[in-house]
Amino acid sequence: MDEASNIESLSHSISTGLSSSKIGLIIAIIGVLIFAAHLFSAIFSKRRIPDVLFLIIIGLVIGPLTHIVDSEKLTLLGGILSAVTLVLILFESGIQMSFNNLKDSFKPSLKLTAANFVFSAIAVWLVGWQVLKIDPAISLMLGFVLGGTASAVVIPTVRQLKMSQKSSTILILEAAIGNVFSIVLALALLEAIKSNHLEFGMIFGQIFSSFILATLIGLIGSIFWALILDKVREIKYSVLTTPGFVFIIYGINEWMGYSGAIAALAFGIGMANIDAIYDFLLKKSIKKRPAHLNETESALFSELVLLLKTFFFVYVGMSIQLYTWRPIVIGLCITVMLYLLRIPVVQIAINKKYDISKKEKKYMSAIDPKGLTAAVLATQAVAYIPDLEVGFFIRNIVFSVILFSIVINAILIPLISRQKVFSNTESNNYDVAD
Repeated sequence: MDEASNIESLSHSISTGLSSSKIGLIIAIIGVLIFAAHLFSAIFSKRRIPDVLFLIIIGLVIGPLTHIVDSEKLTLLGGILSAVTLVLILFESGIQMSFNNLKDSFKPSLKLTAANFVFSAIAVWLVGWQVLKIDPAISLMLGFVLGGTASAVVIPTVRQLKMSQKSSTILILEAAIGNVFSIVLALALLEAIKSNHLEFGMIFGQIFSSFILATLIGLIGSIFWALILDKVREIKYSVLTTPGFVFIIYGINEWMGYSGAIAALAFGIGMANIDAIYDFLLKKSIKKRPAHLNETESALFSELVLLLKTFFFVYVGMSIQLYTWRPIVIGLCITVMLYLLRIPVVQIAINKKYDISKKEKKYMSAIDPKGLTAAVLATQAVAYIPDLEVGFFIRNIVFSVILFSIVINAILIPLISRQKVFSNTESNNYDVAD
């Protein structure tokens, strides 16, 4: 009887779900995307046109324009895909950072993060409150949502641009720290909107724990994993166990209320600097030196990041709402405002004493995309804001800003790359497009 019920349930799911021909089409699209991911990456290397722009356009075509795939049916899968992509991108970025470079980059990164977040949040808040006549608390929440930058866009972009280690680290840290600001402040304000009560002490405590405790857990996790990695490698087909352990670190932090993203980044940094950690902390008590990630593992992580990033940005394109023009126009105007604001922010925060070239400052001014964090927070806002219509209006504005910020990023980077370099220092540091 149970078996018959299961067969009937499966038959009903098939009949009400996708047809076999449509499933075949989707699988073919996935195959094409895998090839396209490498093609678009090659185009970026030659023409400096970010691959994420092509991916979002594909998402728009198969989603809201042709309805080949219904993004609403992929909401849960999209959320998981987004989190997995972010974790691997941050981890893969962390394994390329040294402590020396972090020491040089942390202060300017913190200045850039704070300046960009504060000025962006205030500008969006004023536009929402005074121009769009949205409730001031909801407008401020919108400012917090759009205050950070997207790690999933920033990290691949700076890697493909081959920026100096110092400049790329500044931008990567800005994205990671800014996302924590966005998450903590936006969610705290949403809770305040729902309960009419705001606790600043709680907000400060959440930010502190998200940074410090998540970093400690990530570093401790990297030490533990490096010490047992040689034993793990004795297991057949164990190459994916390291990403699996990163997911565990991320999940534990999120479950405890800390920043899983910061923990994943710290885990990668710990693995990259495990010799320095061993010599400073562990040498006297542990005789066996910890293991490093080998070339095969590092290459696999890079390939996984490329593929997951491909599917994530196609999903972002599929999720953008095109049925009403007003939030699209507002999103475009807000995006232009944020990019214009970014130019003086970079000039103020990254001053001459940090020894960053003019061309890299231009890249920093052009790299201000919004992505995963903004999309997730905007979706959650619908459940918190009492007026459902306002909630969906805010969400659609954020999705539009995500699209236009990536488009503007894609337009500016090739223009900057093609500019002639006048100083010898800069010409040695950059590959200028023909």
